[in-house]
Amino acid sequence: MRRILVSACLLGEPVRFDGGARTLAHPALARWASEGRLVRFCPECAAGLPTPRPAAEIAPGDDADAVLDGRGAIRDRDGADRTAAFLAAARLALATAQAHGCAFALLADRSPSCGVRRVHAGRFDGTLRAGMGVTAALLVRHGVRVFAETEIDALAARLAE
Repeated sequence: MRRILVSACLLGEPVRFDGGARTLAHPALARWASEGRLVRFCPECAAGLPTPRPAAEIAPGDDADAVLDGRGAIRDRDGADRTAAFLAAARLALATAQAHGCAFALLADRSPSCGVRRVHAGRFDGTLRAGMGVTAALLVRHGVRVFAETEIDALAARLAE
């Protein structure tokens, strides 16, 4: 059975930076849960970041690859460098995916960890830019196919192959 690492916030867990969830209601999720395919995971919580916590964004001009390669940073709204925590979070997500045999991940877009297609621009003004979060990028580097929550139908099609 092909398993799916899923951002815990998409499954209704209040683990986002603001203490909320981004619950995704889709019939495929219920089916996959009943089949035992879903592996719930919040990278930031696993790395010990509190909930709620200050918003964090990949620094302007950096991207997930730069962060993973030691050339970029993730800072919180107060300017504190949170790079080490987000790198630990990405490594824990990868270890969890590997331990559970997850070939796929369904992640919350816009996050500095889980963003698949878009992340915040690093200015804390709500602006988005194309790019991935560090967890998504690390999973991709290790062969996990990542999908944003808006791509759940594409993930379902891929699982049906």
